[in-house]
Amino acid sequence: MTTVATDTGVGPLLRGWRERRRLSQLELALRADSSARHISFVETGRSRPSEEMVLRLAEHLEVPVRDRNALLLAAGYAPRFTESPMDAPLLDTLREGIGMLLAGYEPYPALVVDGSYTVVAANEGIGMLLTGLPEHLLTPPLNAMRITLHPEGLAPRIRNLREWRGHLLHQMERQIALVRSESLRALYEEVAAYPVPEGAGDPADREDPEPYPYFALPLRIEHDGRVLSFVSSISTFNTPLDVTVAELAIETFLPADPETVAYLRSLKG
Repeated sequence: MTTVATDTGVGPLLRGWRERRRLSQLELALRADSSARHISFVETGRSRPSEEMVLRLAEHLEVPVRDRNALLLAAGYAPRFTESPMDAPLLDTLREGIGMLLAGYEPYPALVVDGSYTVVAANEGIGMLLTGLPEHLLTPPLNAMRITLHPEGLAPRIRNLREWRGHLLHQMERQIALVRSESLRALYEEVAAYPVPEGAGDPADREDPEPYPYFALPLRIEHDGRVLSFVSSISTFNTPLDVTVAELAIETFLPADPETVAYLRSLKG
């Protein structure tokens, strides 16, 4: 268990999450079947919430599982959620399921990352895109954001880098607004400071007009003399009871044009 107790009482922590979610005490009370007066007493320390109330408030405040443990500890209760290493026997079924999912998605790229974008698992489609990258970026633990945006990584190969980079940084900003993670903030500051490689022009500067009306922003990336186009989808686990599982995200890359489909299928066939 990596979550540690805090010297801050549970009241200020709950108030911080409520303000982060931009809810009034009355709005939170209505959602949690309580009263604004009781919420006020909890936040000021005049009333100690029950374990059930802490968990109920955390649920309605959409507090991440890791931080729910911190709230429980601050209120004087034992942590409720375990944090298992990925190689723990408890997660054997999970690892097997993830492996089947990634293999079944081939030849299209798919990977699994944790809350700091460390790559937990990836299929051969991802391996294909990483071919030729320098060893220092491929030395475990791999980080998906670092590999994508580093000037020696995939960045020079991405034809719409400014758009895709903006999308990734905005994604990280939204995540930082939802969770309190110093490691994630440090990663954001690192990758946001990477220089944009020369030639990564604005969309209007591209010589190759996009012939397809994409239904979502595509990742357009060069590979073996051709441009492949993908749109990505991110999935998480519903109602997780383990911190590790709660922070996993499965990202799949769906081909966005017929040429990409045909090329990837030819590789497998």
